[in-house]
Amino acid sequence: MLRATTALALTLALTAPAHAELSVVATTGMIADTARQVGGDLVTVQALMGPGVDPHAYRQTRSDIVATARADMVLWHGLYLEAQMEEFLLELANTNTVIPVADALPRDILLGSADYADRFDPHVWMDPAIWSDVVQTIEGVLTEALPDDSASIAANAATLQAEIDALITYSDAALASVPESARVLLTAHDAFNYFGAAYGFEVIGIQGISTESEAGLQRIGELVNLLVTRDIGAVFVESSVSDRNIRALIEGAAARGHEVVIGGELFSDAMGEDGTYEGTWIGIIDHNVTTIVRALGGDAPEGGMQGLLQ
Repeated sequence: MLRATTALALTLALTAPAHAELSVVATTGMIADTARQVGGDLVTVQALMGPGVDPHAYRQTRSDIVATARADMVLWHGLYLEAQMEEFLLELANTNTVIPVADALPRDILLGSADYADRFDPHVWMDPAIWSDVVQTIEGVLTEALPDDSASIAANAATLQAEIDALITYSDAALASVPESARVLLTAHDAFNYFGAAYGFEVIGIQGISTESEAGLQRIGELVNLLVTRDIGAVFVESSVSDRNIRALIEGAAARGHEVVIGGELFSDAMGEDGTYEGTWIGIIDHNVTTIVRALGGDAPEGGMQGLLQ
C-alpha cells in the first residue's frame, strides 16, 4: 500500500487526459450507480469497490491512486465508512475535486455510532428517503461541474427521484405486512439501523457498525439465548460479510433444540454484480425489502417491486 503522501506525489506527476464526458471515480457501488443515474451520458463513472467488497476494511490500491488522480471528480461516502481510505482521500482533496457526498446530510437525521465516539452510523443508503438527500448532493456537484448541462442533470435526478418514491411506496406496504411480533432483523453486522428506524424493525447485528469489530463468544452466546427465548426463526447473511458468525448462531440454537434458518442473503455494504438489477441501488433495496418480507411472514411478490429480482 502506498502512503497518502506518495499518492499525492503521484497525483501531481500525472497529467489527466481530455475527456468527452466528465470522468468520475466513486468509492462504493451505491454512489457510482447514483452518479450514473443522475449524470447519464454526460459522465463516465468508475467504482473502486465492486460486488462483495467491504468498504470498512478497503484500502486503496496502486490502480485506485492512479484512477483518482486522473479523474475530474472523486465522490466518496464519508461518515467514516471508508475508514482505511479516509486519510488518503482527505489529502487528495487538497489538489483534486474530492467530495464526501453523505457528509452534507443534516446531523439531526443521522444515527449515532457505538463503535466510534463523535461519529455517525454511515449506512444511510438503507433508508431511501435519506438517500434522496444524497441524490440531491450529487445532482448539485455534477451541475456545478457541468453548468451548461444543468437541465439534463435535473431531468435525470427527477426521474431517479420518481423511482425512489415508487420504492418507498412499495417498501412501506410490503414491510407493513410483516407481523409485528416478527419484525426482528438479525444480521452479521449493524448495517440496517436506518432501515429499522424507517420501517419499525428491531435490528440486531452480531458485529458493530464496522465489520472491523469482533464478535466474541459471549456475544454469540447472548444472541443464541435471544433467538431461543424470543422464538426467532430466521436470521440473515450479508453479501459482503462472512457468514461464520451467523452459522455459529444457528448451530448454537440447534444445540438448545431451537431451529433457525437463514432467511436469505442481504446486500449491506456492497451491491450485486454489474449489469444486473441487483447491481443498482434501487435493485439492492428492492431485493432486501422483498427478502426480509418473505422470510418473516409478510406479503411480497417473489420478483419484487418490478418483477426484476432473480
